[in-house]
Amino acid sequence: MPALFIGHGSPLQAIQPTPYTAAWQELARVLPRPRAILCISAHWYIRGTSVTAMPVPPTIHDFHGFPPAMYQCRYPAPGDPVLAQQVRELLQPTAVHAEHSEWGLDHGCWSVLTYMYPDAQIPVVQLSIDGTLPPTAHYGFGRRLAPLRDQGVLILGSGDVVHNLRRLQRMSGAPPLDWAARFNDFVRAAILSGDHAALIDYALHPDAALGAPTPEHYLPLLYVLGTQQEGEQATVPVDGIDMGSISMLCARLS
Repeated sequence: MPALFIGHGSPLQAIQPTPYTAAWQELARVLPRPRAILCISAHWYIRGTSVTAMPVPPTIHDFHGFPPAMYQCRYPAPGDPVLAQQVRELLQPTAVHAEHSEWGLDHGCWSVLTYMYPDAQIPVVQLSIDGTLPPTAHYGFGRRLAPLRDQGVLILGSGDVVHNLRRLQRMSGAPPLDWAARFNDFVRAAILSGDHAALIDYALHPDAALGAPTPEHYLPLLYVLGTQQEGEQATVPVDGIDMGSISMLCARLS
């Protein structure tokens, strides 16, 4: 399977289609259909590493102050306890908790999959991001999870490589802020050139303090890049900056 990083942007896209959601639909159309999906979402950022292991993961509405229609969204995909156990084994010696009740599919996952696979028939497992670990560890997790791609599992990272809600420009058609455009361009160029070292050490970039002031939306990219095989091409099928400070960049390995 290819591997994907999706810049998921605003949760509202789940009920308000945009050119970005149309691009996600097109990505799913041209990809082989996965047997299962392992999603690493920015919105399950905790202390420790956990994986959803329930047969039917609930839809999590992990946001506040949105229209009522957002809270009515459901993505009733089955889980995959066998895949969850395989993830635990691949990540050894890291202790990975099998989550049976406290989480499910959050909006970083379902707002994207609603467009990519609207039938919700493909099993989905989510892996948390341990906020206590450095970027090198998250990249290393991707390396260990890479064998799943040979088994038909789509490894899907969902975040935003530029994510600064404090600098959000809410007016329609707001242009990218200068630092947001520079940091997005840096990430794009490094993905295309295979410069994983620069992407792991992203915090050294002069625009990182504004472009990625907190790590949770950036780190899913490192899981996906960690699965890249020697000689495998990376492309950026979707790009753009929404509301001045949210990157919609997507990366595909295939």
